[in-house]
Amino acid sequence: MTHGPARKLAAKLKSFSLLPLLLAAAALAARAVYSVPAPIVDRMLEADLRKQADTWRRSVLLHLSSSKDAFIVGDLNDHDEEYLSLVPETSDVYRLKLFAADGTIFWSTRRENIGERNTKPYFQSVVAQGLIYYKHEERPATEVDGLEAAVNADGSIPYREVAEVYSPVMHDGIFIGAIEFYSDITDVRNTFITRVRISLALISLVTVAAVTIVSVVVYRTNRRSLRQIEERSAKDQEIMANQLQLAREVKLLGELNEWLQSCRSLDELFGMVSEFMGHLLPDSEGSIYVFSNSRDVLDGCSSWNGGSHKDHIQPGECWGLRRGRTYEFGASEVEFTCEHAKPHDGRPYFCFPILAHGETVGLMHLRARPGRAGDFSGCKPLAQMCAEQISMAIANVRMRDQLHDQSVRDPLTGLFNRRHMTETLRKFVGASQNSGKPLSVVSIDVDHFKKFNDNHGHDAGDMVLRAVGAAMAQACDGDEVACRPGGEEFALLLPGVCPEDAVTKAELLRQAIEDVAVRYGEKALPRISISLGVAHYPAHGTMPQDLLRASDEALYEAKAKGRNQVCVADGTSPLPRDPAALPDPGRVQAKKKGAA
Repeated sequence: MTHGPARKLAAKLKSFSLLPLLLAAAALAARAVYSVPAPIVDRMLEADLRKQADTWRRSVLLHLSSSKDAFIVGDLNDHDEEYLSLVPETSDVYRLKLFAADGTIFWSTRRENIGERNTKPYFQSVVAQGLIYYKHEERPATEVDGLEAAVNADGSIPYREVAEVYSPVMHDGIFIGAIEFYSDITDVRNTFITRVRISLALISLVTVAAVTIVSVVVYRTNRRSLRQIEERSAKDQEIMANQLQLAREVKLLGELNEWLQSCRSLDELFGMVSEFMGHLLPDSEGSIYVFSNSRDVLDGCSSWNGGSHKDHIQPGECWGLRRGRTYEFGASEVEFTCEHAKPHDGRPYFCFPILAHGETVGLMHLRARPGRAGDFSGCKPLAQMCAEQISMAIANVRMRDQLHDQSVRDPLTGLFNRRHMTETLRKFVGASQNSGKPLSVVSIDVDHFKKFNDNHGHDAGDMVLRAVGAAMAQACDGDEVACRPGGEEFALLLPGVCPEDAVTKAELLRQAIEDVAVRYGEKALPRISISLGVAHYPAHGTMPQDLLRASDEALYEAKAKGRNQVCVADGTSPLPRDPAALPDPGRVQAKKKGAA
């Protein structure tokens, strides 16, 4: 298809005298060589620099700790400034400026520029609208950073071709600043012009010398060029596809890390993992296992892309866990299938031990999806990074749960402390007000505990408290909460339990405590008994402090009647009171100690 015009040209050339044609061709060629317009080269350089500026901008934003904070509040840490200072040494940029949205320079490789403001119209009309602004002009060599400019023979200062590119920085579609790159394009520009002229000269010589065979040359050249262009285009497309895929994976990994760090529970975390892994590793089906608290089995937590997981597996069922490193099935001549992967259909798979702080916390199992086993091994590096992200997230959630548990638990008995009791009771009261469901509060006190401590020692007293706490925890069902406000005082919060069942539960707890036998050393301690006071919502109060006061008064009554019994508060629901009118907590505490 490309040789038709060449044949027509050759046919026309035969009808003309060769010498005048050669002279005309040579004249045209000479004119073309020496009259190549510099603007054409400048436009080529501009297009190239616009693309490079976008790459430079992405690189700068990627290396900043927080690009949003940097451009909105000008917050740059030492790492950010060190990286920005090294940009001129690692790129064609010799000067770099960072602008806030109003045009103020908040960082520059030239410190004296910081604080200046760009008030030129193009900053607001072009850059602030999200467009790249390009400017090319000649400047004295002394203005080019890092250039040792020689003085001309006549003493004048030589000029350099300088390109300035303003690249906007957007966040959620909003302009938050810009980055200005200065690049010395003198040598590149001159090289381009020289190369173009040389190319044109060579073409002219070839044209003048070989006009008789131009059709053949053009045909072969075009065919060769077309083939090279197609090959180069295919390679470029492959490289671009790989870069786009890499950028997508980096973005998804960043989003995965951000979401995982905000998880409040492991169930929420595993749900997010399943969602993200389906996008990050579309060619594999997978599952996550995590060690139970006893660390004797791993519990199946989540799966994605059609994968499945067992409820429980033993650590010895996985070669990856047994060998302490990633196990790849399908890459060796001799290999063995993990027990947890059976029944196995021969598809390749990975087992990644999930490590956190040097400890194995779980297992990630990946298997090639049907029909996609060809390049399955290529996902190993990305899968390894995902496993690392998941491991740190699991460790963070567990640490957060542990710290929260320590803040709301009594260290001796493991029951909830006073602060958690108060907060929970307030929530229960609000829920009962909205739903009308019953709510009961049981105040509990160990009988003669002070005398028990004095006669047998504090260690024995602690054993008694632990025994009472264990019995209370065992007596709780569903949303019921067992607490130890302090000392020998305990409490039960019973949401959704009718008054009759609440009293029955209190009596059963009293009997259970009475049957508890505690041994201290080689001897059995005296029998334990407790006194209990029960208050119901709304009969004995509609506010948390009213219910606690009513249950405490019922507790005092149980002690006054001889202890080791359950008493229910008397009276009807009191009117809400001003908190300032409540009894002094000190007097209430003293009364309880006196009763004990």
